[in-house]
Amino acid sequence: MFLSLLKSEQVGRYKDIAWVLFKHGGRELADRFGFGEVVDDEWTDGDQKANAEELADDLEKLGPTFVKFGQVLSSRADLLPMTYLKALSRLQDEVEPFAYDEVERIMVEEFGATPSELYATFDVKPMAAASLGQAHRATLADGQRVVVKVLRPGIRERVQADLDALHQIARWIDEHSEFGRRYHFLATIRQFRRSLMRELDYTREADNLRTLSRNLESFERIVVPAPIDELCSDRVLTMQHMDGSKITDITPEQRTHVDGMKLIDELFHAYLKQVLLDGFFHADPHPGNVLLTREGRVAIIDLGMVGHLDESLQENLLNLLMAISEGRSDDAADLAMSVGDSSEVFDPKAFRAGMREVLSEHREQSVGEMETGHLLMDVCRVAGGTGLRIPAPILLLGKALMNLDQIGRTLAPDFDPNEALRRHTVSIVRTRTMRGLRPGQLFTNLMEMKHFTAGLPRRVDRLLDTLADNDLRFKIDAIDEDQLIAGIQKIANRVTAGLVLAALIVGAAMMMSVETDFTIFGYPGLAVLCFFGAAIGGVILLIDVLWMDTGRNKRGRR
Repeated sequence: MFLSLLKSEQVGRYKDIAWVLFKHGGRELADRFGFGEVVDDEWTDGDQKANAEELADDLEKLGPTFVKFGQVLSSRADLLPMTYLKALSRLQDEVEPFAYDEVERIMVEEFGATPSELYATFDVKPMAAASLGQAHRATLADGQRVVVKVLRPGIRERVQADLDALHQIARWIDEHSEFGRRYHFLATIRQFRRSLMRELDYTREADNLRTLSRNLESFERIVVPAPIDELCSDRVLTMQHMDGSKITDITPEQRTHVDGMKLIDELFHAYLKQVLLDGFFHADPHPGNVLLTREGRVAIIDLGMVGHLDESLQENLLNLLMAISEGRSDDAADLAMSVGDSSEVFDPKAFRAGMREVLSEHREQSVGEMETGHLLMDVCRVAGGTGLRIPAPILLLGKALMNLDQIGRTLAPDFDPNEALRRHTVSIVRTRTMRGLRPGQLFTNLMEMKHFTAGLPRRVDRLLDTLADNDLRFKIDAIDEDQLIAGIQKIANRVTAGLVLAALIVGAAMMMSVETDFTIFGYPGLAVLCFFGAAIGGVILLIDVLWMDTGRNKRGRR
């Protein structure tokens, strides 16, 4: 059993982690990891929603690392059903605050002064306490209201230990289960480690705030809090205070004072720009991170989790979203396969059939029922179920759009995301085209064209010389010739050995009627020796055939 390989002081924590993963991960993992009897005692096939809520509760009990892990899993439509995604999206990241003495100690270590010396006012009681840190209200000397986030003491060491445990368990799952070989659990844990360690560095979050604010400065109805640079470090983040309420908690009276349709349309446009133009987007716009300010603007806060997309992925994703919104299932399937990573069990026919079914169901929905995020997550679910691994940024985007769907239903129930997608992608495509006409990009394109044209005459000359000499050849690497020849030689050797053995048997049978003084068991000795030789040779040939074919079948399965 795997747990017996661990150090004695690690067993308790590893067992808690493994128990939760395998309790909800499947009977196969539980049995193979040595939890079969424990699982049998408590395993029930109850309602899926109840099981999903139980998974969320179990992850909360395991602590901050697993609360974050659950939030990451809430974007993995390729791994979990939608019921689980919704349950994990509601994971509460609220814990007991740590003492103000610790806050003061961290401030002194980071800035050489106490909060009372750094700020005009500093609220000792935190406004919110999460698993990674807590936030305090404060004001600066000029009267500006700010929020101060302080990293929880010792959290980095605890998270690192939990990540090490997850890494070992994930590696075991990948090596010993069909689930691991299909979904590459270890790759998920490595990506989670990178994401979580970035969240534990507040200087990164300050950079994210500055980048998003700069990218969205053209959107009048959207605001991003600015960090206060001189009061930021890797453990402390000071930023503007956004005076507003959760956008899903607005009252009917507040709704009458804002134009919900324009707000959600601009927010939707802003996300399309982040994803398809900037390649940098806020990956966690759940209602608690999107506020409606008193001025009727949308404030985006908490940029610990962001997504990144390169140019090629942006281009493919733009085409994929357009194909999905227009119901072109075959085109959408082709684009998804071009950006995804096919596993050894990928079934293209099943994937195309699943895409047709998903998009067909989507076309039958009314405007009020349309959910772009839900649709993209369904596409990811079909991909995962058929063996196609979708890039992590697209999974994060699906989760982000699901949260936007929820915000949209609150602000404007009649908002049509498909129509907005088609309308805004026109301007996005125009901007992408104009971006290629910038002086820097034009210079790069001209240099590439110069390099191409300079080498073209030489390449054409070589091609014409080759044609004139009748020396044009095509190299087709369809098979391994050496392996083919070796296989043919093995077949020839076996056939030859079989013919020799057959000749021995026929010869021995003919010599049985020849009288001779040399006998064995009363039969002509030479004939008996030929029979024995043929029998031994036949057994050796049979063993060789079985041994080689069995080894080849095992290699083929791997």
